[in-house]
Amino acid sequence: MSDILKTIESSLKELLASAVKIFPALLTAVIVLFLTRYMAQFAHRVAGKAGKTAFRSHSIQILLEKSAYVMTWVIGVVFAGVLAFPGLDLGDIIATLGLGSVAIGFAFQDIIKNFFAGILLLLQEPFSINDQIIIDTFEGTVEKINFRTTQIRTYQGERILIPNANVFTSAVQVQTAYASRRTDLGVGVDYNTSLEDTADLLQRTIEQLDGVLPSPTPEIDLVGFGDSSIDFIVRYWTEPQQAQVRRIQTKAIIAIKKAFDKADISIPYPIRTLYYYNQDHYNDYMPTNENSNNRMLSKV
Repeated sequence: MSDILKTIESSLKELLASAVKIFPALLTAVIVLFLTRYMAQFAHRVAGKAGKTAFRSHSIQILLEKSAYVMTWVIGVVFAGVLAFPGLDLGDIIATLGLGSVAIGFAFQDIIKNFFAGILLLLQEPFSINDQIIIDTFEGTVEKINFRTTQIRTYQGERILIPNANVFTSAVQVQTAYASRRTDLGVGVDYNTSLEDTADLLQRTIEQLDGVLPSPTPEIDLVGFGDSSIDFIVRYWTEPQQAQVRRIQTKAIIAIKKAFDKADISIPYPIRTLYYYNQDHYNDYMPTNENSNNRMLSKV
């Protein structure tokens, strides 16, 4: 019994001695991780300032900031591991990181997929921060491209987070990609209206409207014969922001209605023509007596 107690006692002493030896290394590793947090924030700020100086693209600036932040954490974690476990050499660390990356890849494949999709979005820059885009059923202004999601703000003031992989593989309509954007506004006039005069009036009205760009020149097209009207489409260009497009469209409708009222041009209501028949006289199934007699005489 005494031999067992001595063995346990010696084992505990060895464990305590090992803990005492490794405690400074563990404490140093914890301090390194603590400092890494502040170093990553510092690297993020420095990369941001350098990116603003070297690149005009806001997306590239964001990519530099995120890359500096992540790389600082990677270096800090590896350095802390070396301090905590002095017996490890560089080959062991690389092998551990390799095996760990495979396991992490299987466990977090969606997160990794979105992460790399976010990097590609920042590099290729199909749209920029503050662009107004449409993705599937979502429409709004791009606010951020994070590691996992693209954040947009809808025109109703709602925040939408879309996974980067979905953004990268979906069709994206960038409404503010160019300096101008066209609006097609339909309007119908009565069939008795002079089409040439109406087209000239629409042209003058839309060209004089504040907010309509002079180039490209507005166009007036006749597009067809409607049920109650002859239909025009007024095509004009404005600045591409949604708020500007909406405001100018409202002004255009008001200006066209005033111009039509002044020129005594009517925008017709839907018209339906109803025909009434005498069902006793016009019967598809039972011929009239006169028709029956005529048929009988022809047979004789």
